[in-house]
Amino acid sequence: MTKRDVIRTVLDGGRPPYVPWSFSFTLEAKEKLITYYGTQDLDAVLHNHLLGLGNPIGFFEDLGNHRFRDVFGVVWDRTVDRDIGVVEQTVLPEPTLRGYQFPDPLDARFFADIPERIGRYKDCFRVFQIGFSLYERAWTMRGWENLMLDFYDHPAFVRELLNTIADYNIAQARKAMEYDIDAVYFGDDWGQQRGLQMGPRIWHEFIYPVLKRMYGAVREAGKYVFIHSCGDVDELFDDLIAIGLNCFNPFQPEVMDIAGLLHRYRGRLTFYGGLSTQRTLPYGTPEDVRRETRRLIELGREGGYILAPAHDVEGDVPLENMLAFIEETHRQAGLI
Repeated sequence: MTKRDVIRTVLDGGRPPYVPWSFSFTLEAKEKLITYYGTQDLDAVLHNHLLGLGNPIGFFEDLGNHRFRDVFGVVWDRTVDRDIGVVEQTVLPEPTLRGYQFPDPLDARFFADIPERIGRYKDCFRVFQIGFSLYERAWTMRGWENLMLDFYDHPAFVRELLNTIADYNIAQARKAMEYDIDAVYFGDDWGQQRGLQMGPRIWHEFIYPVLKRMYGAVREAGKYVFIHSCGDVDELFDDLIAIGLNCFNPFQPEVMDIAGLLHRYRGRLTFYGGLSTQRTLPYGTPEDVRRETRRLIELGREGGYILAPAHDVEGDVPLENMLAFIEETHRQAGLI
C-alpha cells in the first residue's frame, strides 16, 4: 500500500497495516532537525503521509522588520512568533464590508507549486490547506474583541462577513480540487483550554450553518474534509460529523480523553494528533516521549488515527525528544 492508500484506509474506517503519521514543526524546531539530518528536505527523512498544499494563510508580502501583510490586508508582527505572529493592523474598523474589497481566491500563488509537489511526493495523501478559514479569518479582519461584541450588537454583519469568507474559501477549494488532491483541510480555532471561545449557542447559530455549506462543497466533489481547531471542542464532534467532517486535528490530550474518544468515534471520525506539545514533548524525558508514542500507536492500531504531535512542535522541545517520537513511529512501520 502507498502512504495515500494507508490514509484512505484509516479515513474510511478500516484497519491500516501500521499507524500512519504526519509531523510538523515550527521554524525554530525545524532548524534543529535540518542541522541534525543535514538536509532541507525533511519530508524525505520524516516519511510523512500527508502532503500539505497551498498557502494556508496567504503571507505573501514581507513588509520588513518582522512584519507581514496577508492577502486580506491584515498586518502581522512576527517579532516573537516567527511562524504566524500577532495582529498589528486589522482591516474592518467598523462593522461593515462597505468599501472593503475581498482578495482573489484564485490568486495563482496559492496553486503555483501544486503540480511540482504532487509529482515529487507521488505516494502521499494530498491535502489542500485553507488556514483561518472562517471565525479566525473574521476576527483577524475585525479584531477579536470587536467580533465578540458584533455577535450580539451586529449579528447581520457577522453573518454577511462569515458567508463572504465562506464564498472565498469555496471558490479556492473548488479550484484546488481541479488538481489530483484528496482532501481540503480547514483551519479555524474555536476552543480554549475549557470550552468554546464564543460559547455553544453562538457557535451553533453563526458558525455551524456556514461550515455546513463549506464542508458540503468539498464532500460533493468526492473529497475528504479535515479541520484543525485547537482547544476543548469535543462537544462539537457529533455536529461536525453530521455535516461531513472526516478528520479532526489537533486532538489535544490536555483537554481531551484520547483513548475514550478514539473508542467512541472509531469508524465515524479519524483523529490526527494526540502527542502532548504542552507537557510531554517540552518537559518529558526522551523515554517519556517514547513511552507515550508507543501508547498512542497501540491505541491507533485498529484505525481511526493518524499519529502526530498535538500541534506544530515548538522550538523549546529538545532535539532528543523530537528524535524519540520520530524513531518510535518509524520503528512500528518497519522503517528502522
